[in-house]
Amino acid sequence: MHFVEAKGILTGKDGYYGMNIYRGCTHGCIYCDSRSKCYQFTHPFEDIEVKRNAPELLERALRSKRKKCMIGTGAMSDPYMHCEEELRLTRKCLKIILKNGFGVTLQTKSDRILQDIDLLDEVNRSTKCVVQMTLTTYDDALCAILEPNVCNTKRRIEVLGEMQKRGIPTIVWLTPVLPFINDTKENITAILNECVRTGVKGVIDFGMGLTLREGDREYYYGALDKHFPGLKEQYIKRYGNAYELPSPNAKELKGIFHDICKENGLLSTPKECFGYLRELPDRYRQMTIFDLWG
Repeated sequence: MHFVEAKGILTGKDGYYGMNIYRGCTHGCIYCDSRSKCYQFTHPFEDIEVKRNAPELLERALRSKRKKCMIGTGAMSDPYMHCEEELRLTRKCLKIILKNGFGVTLQTKSDRILQDIDLLDEVNRSTKCVVQMTLTTYDDALCAILEPNVCNTKRRIEVLGEMQKRGIPTIVWLTPVLPFINDTKENITAILNECVRTGVKGVIDFGMGLTLREGDREYYYGALDKHFPGLKEQYIKRYGNAYELPSPNAKELKGIFHDICKENGLLSTPKECFGYLRELPDRYRQMTIFDLWG
């Protein structure tokens, strides 16, 4: 990893802001879109760029906001990568969010988030906290191939259960669904049944498929050659250089998805899930006299 002094930390507009404390990732997921060349990495993806001054920038930014809102992290780089074990920048930022009365939502694949469950609980009691967890395959042997350097699916499900015990709401990303790999009704059904059992608020699906861009595609195809010989050629024949690669089973899988979500009252569209993630209860939005004194 290497350290930089960032000029800013928040992106977005009034009502919702995102932040990335780190750039790059060490989880090794074979399908990671963040490897795409459009994100203009100037260093190896696994050489994590650490925004050393992220807590100071966040403190300054939140004190300048007139209205409370949700702060999101994890969209581009997981906030609980291996380096967080040592640096604890995510934890420092959580303390700042709590102190300033904002809400937070974190997207991760890592059980390291349990190290901060005390703070997540405090934020959720004072404003709102939502934990987002990615689940792609119920088969842990397959998980070790697709997402080799992070905890397996069973452990992530345990994390969802721990959040449920604390009353911390959760959203699951059921994506990507990789054609000819994890795109089976058995896999999708098993994951959704665990979502129901652990009381998740909603599940995000982007059409039961995969997206590939330059940079990401080459890495993914290299992984296919290593772990699934001959599958790359099947992809090229079927999809060419397409950005969107829907599963051949997409229609059936979407039907299973919508049926289970509807039967159990789960939010099931990106619009519904993102709306929930970005919504801070009205009683927290307005600035108070104490904020003015800040």
